[in-house]
Amino acid sequence: MIESENVEALLAQLSTDIWTSRKYRSLDLPLETLRDLLEQELTKGRSGNAALQAVREKLHNIVAPYLGDPDYPAAAFMLDKAVQSGDSETIKAACHEIMATHASTKERIPWLETFYPQLWSVTGTPGSVLDLACGLHPFGLPWMGLPLETQYHAYDLHTPRIELISHFLQLLGRAPLAIVQDILVSPPKVQADVALFFKEAHRFEQRQKGCNRPFFEALNVRWLLVSLPAADLSGHHSMIDRQRSLMDSILTGLDWPVQELLIGNELVFCIRKI
Repeated sequence: MIESENVEALLAQLSTDIWTSRKYRSLDLPLETLRDLLEQELTKGRSGNAALQAVREKLHNIVAPYLGDPDYPAAAFMLDKAVQSGDSETIKAACHEIMATHASTKERIPWLETFYPQLWSVTGTPGSVLDLACGLHPFGLPWMGLPLETQYHAYDLHTPRIELISHFLQLLGRAPLAIVQDILVSPPKVQADVALFFKEAHRFEQRQKGCNRPFFEALNVRWLLVSLPAADLSGHHSMIDRQRSLMDSILTGLDWPVQELLIGNELVFCIRKI
């Protein structure tokens, strides 16, 4: 067992490595995320150096740099101009451009007009939303049809992303309820009608096997909408059976009714918690 002072020394080394690297220094990742990953590896009996290497490998999947990001200052300027125009189509065009920089949201663009009506047909129009590990999904707000008074909370690890989302929410006249938070380490305590957890449950399993069930249980929401890719990024190989198996393993024994929606390349599990 590594002594606590050695854990702190390793955490300091890891933090310095991450925050000074070209790959991660702009992200300003939460210290709680690095500590959680490091402690997981140390409890497996890894040496300090082996634990550090394992954490670096996990970070690649968690942050998913290969999925893409916009030029954040340029995106903020573009949103300013779009909202100043007062034209809804100009605002949507700016949001399209931002969402197209990230593989996960880019896939959803062809179905934006029908995506949210199908979700709300199951849950009802929510008065409060938690967008968990949100990525660039909040830029879909112009298609969501949510009243201005709907409280929209967005959570992500990526500081520049959250800053842009907060700016966007304010431009829309909404409260800037976007927070840098590791939702796995610290699940949101906010009570809400609907939580959105899109294309992340499978990556959570890669980070910490078996973590989704206690995470789902910790959320104080009426509806939990979990989406998973119905096919791989190439679109050539179906993943539906695999995703159903994952959700079955998470939800077995829980008395939560589930309704499935297949929308474009997303299989959405609409889970009624309360």
